[in-house]
Amino acid sequence: MYHLRCKGTHYEMGAKCGKIFIRSGISFPLKLDEFQLAHGRESEKILREFFPEVCEEIRGVTDVIGVDYLQFASWMLCMGCCLYNLKENIPVEVRGCTAFAYAVKDRVIYGRNNDLPPYLRRGCKSELYAPKSGRRFHITTSSFINGEEGVNEHGLAAAMTFVMTDLKKIQPGFNSCFIVRYLLEKAEDEEQAVSLLLRLPVASNCNILLADKSGEMAVVECTPSVKRIRRAEEFEGGGIVCTVNSFTSGEMKGYDDADGNDYGSERRYRTVMDSFHKYIVGAQDHVEETERLLRGDYGFICQYDDEPDFETVWSSVFDLSRLDIYCAEGDPRKKKFIKQASPSLAAAP
Repeated sequence: MYHLRCKGTHYEMGAKCGKIFIRSGISFPLKLDEFQLAHGRESEKILREFFPEVCEEIRGVTDVIGVDYLQFASWMLCMGCCLYNLKENIPVEVRGCTAFAYAVKDRVIYGRNNDLPPYLRRGCKSELYAPKSGRRFHITTSSFINGEEGVNEHGLAAAMTFVMTDLKKIQPGFNSCFIVRYLLEKAEDEEQAVSLLLRLPVASNCNILLADKSGEMAVVECTPSVKRIRRAEEFEGGGIVCTVNSFTSGEMKGYDDADGNDYGSERRYRTVMDSFHKYIVGAQDHVEETERLLRGDYGFICQYDDEPDFETVWSSVFDLSRLDIYCAEGDPRKKKFIKQASPSLAAAP
């Protein structure tokens, strides 16, 4: 996993990223068909309307590496949405992943397994951002600029999980990874993040988990046409919310087009929810107990041994109460969780 620190204007941060790509010999096979190009062009207009700063960051990359801005932005906006010609494009659609957050006494903890084809593991990044105008944040990503999860300096965590969408239903808008980036930079707490998200045009089905250090948490189940807020389930001693690669709310299930092809989403969801009251509520060390849950000690969550070319490529634990970040860079059954730099210290060199 690459560890990057970015600060300055958005254009400067993009240019720095572009220079790293050139130095590392990284190129991008931008092979989009007419549907993807049209989707990307229309989505870029929406991205520019709501988040012009990140468009300047993309332009910083493209100016340095010498590719067409609109084609590159279109490619990024197809990620996790309609980047279906997978052998010609990277990164692959994000189809695995389990994310959850819980509050117990004075602790608020977030956890995630990020599940992808293993060839993407080497390109994953842990990025610490200190934009000149915007909130400081930490983001973990299999891409760049956008991301699958993160936490900002105010103790707000945001994370996405992929839900399959029929191509006929996809609309121009934010993909889930740009939603995560937008909310980390623009919102201070869960309430503000939910309010911002409800106004965003969303391109395809996804779940967005939001939690803050005060213990407020929710999953917003999103489609291009409707959004539903699912609040935490309350148990004796605390509350928890979890998201996988399907919609949990009964009224949203009809929008899920996976047809069960979701890498055991229901089993992973039950492992998290059942473990909360069995093991976590009374735990002495909540971070350690969350790591054990993510390692699969309490049930199926990362054990993809029978799945060809699919595995957990990183696991994260955020202690939102203390702004502590821990990451296992690889299968958590084999890799240790190591403490990462906090967004409160994001005065990047």
